[in-house]
Amino acid sequence: MIAFQYNKTSLQHLEKQLKMRVRTLPIIKNKESALRIEVKRCKEEMQAHDDAYAAQLEQYRALFALWNEFDSSLVKTGELNIVQRKVAGVRVPVLQNASFIVEPYSLFASPKWFADGIEFLKEMAMTAIRRELLNRKLVLLENARKKTTQKVNLFEKVQIPGYQDAIRKIKRFMEDEENLSKSSQKILKSLLEQREEVAV
Repeated sequence: MIAFQYNKTSLQHLEKQLKMRVRTLPIIKNKESALRIEVKRCKEEMQAHDDAYAAQLEQYRALFALWNEFDSSLVKTGELNIVQRKVAGVRVPVLQNASFIVEPYSLFASPKWFADGIEFLKEMAMTAIRRELLNRKLVLLENARKKTTQKVNLFEKVQIPGYQDAIRKIKRFMEDEENLSKSSQKILKSLLEQREEVAV
């Protein structure tokens, strides 16, 4: 419900508010559409990462007997360089690069495949890190899309019709006032004319 008074100032204010919302609505709809596309793209990207991670896990399980010999503490996640990037007007985290700390180990005392195992763990870690960042990105984009959809619905279904209705009521009231004023003037004029005729 939009609060208003039955006067020209209120009418001008409401017309200004309505004009602003009508102009803004297409922009908000475009943003909502862009966010929908980005959410879909992000979900597809997450699915691809999930598939890659599942394949890596299968590889890991296939070589499970060998992994019992491997010291997983040899590889640790080092520095993650995460930057913020705007996607459809929403700031989302993006991984620029990641470093890993590989503890020294004896090449002679360790199996030959340790070097490959270290690279494999790095790949799995990168996939998991990217997946987590994509998940954060999806949450941020989904929230922004929901808020934008709510704003579109608020404008389309509540505010714009509310302002139009309020403007219509004020105009009707002002027209009625004007008609009443004209009628009063006519009645007063005819009464004055009758008095003048009687006086003459």
